[in-house]
Amino acid sequence: MANSYGKLSAEVYEIDKDIDRPYSDVDYYYERLKDVRGKILEPAAGNGRILIPLLEKGLDIEGFDFSEYMLALLKENCRKKGLDPKIYQLDMTNFSLDQTYGAVIVPIGSFLLLDELEKAMAALTCFYQHLENNGKLILDIFLPESFEKGFVGERIFTNAQNDLITLEEKLVKVDPIKQVITYHNRYEKYQEGKMTESELEIFPLKWYGVEEFRLLLEKVGFKDIVVSADHHFREYPQNNSQTITFEATKIIE
Repeated sequence: MANSYGKLSAEVYEIDKDIDRPYSDVDYYYERLKDVRGKILEPAAGNGRILIPLLEKGLDIEGFDFSEYMLALLKENCRKKGLDPKIYQLDMTNFSLDQTYGAVIVPIGSFLLLDELEKAMAALTCFYQHLENNGKLILDIFLPESFEKGFVGERIFTNAQNDLITLEEKLVKVDPIKQVITYHNRYEKYQEGKMTESELEIFPLKWYGVEEFRLLLEKVGFKDIVVSADHHFREYPQNNSQTITFEATKIIE
């Protein structure tokens, strides 16, 4: 799968998305999931930023990720919290588990890491197949921050050992036909003023129109599709800076 987080990118993710910080989308997902009967599955669970607080709130949730580095963070973060959920190393475009779920969730735009329509449809089909009847999919997408090739963003992070990690994000390609932007993300770690590690990550992200994505969900078989903006349920998006959340149900009559 594209965008398998490497060692340095996973380390930066852990710093940037500390699981002990409060996040408004955790509350949103809890409210939408608290009455779900059956288990919940989170593909692309990352370091557990969503999964762990939902576990702590009493939800029965499992997760998986494709990146071995993300999985290591997830397992360690669960261990520190005294939690022991089922965690798998799987690809969301092609996975098979021996059970169905009351809900599948893909928060914070992780679905957009699937940079080809065929991958996206394969993943949506897997989600649908792993849902119980009347089970629901809740999934976030967003539009790109910039469509201007050459856009550069720079960030600096410090880890627990006071090592410096720099991140340069450079937008190198915009494909308006396939609706994919591609970043080259360069990570460099410095210890005592000397660079000790570096990593180049090729990071494509796909984008969708709101009604376009609704049609994809309908094509897979989902019904009762609700669109929300910035985690305000049923508030339709008004601008391109908002997080767009789809909630769709598997209904077999």
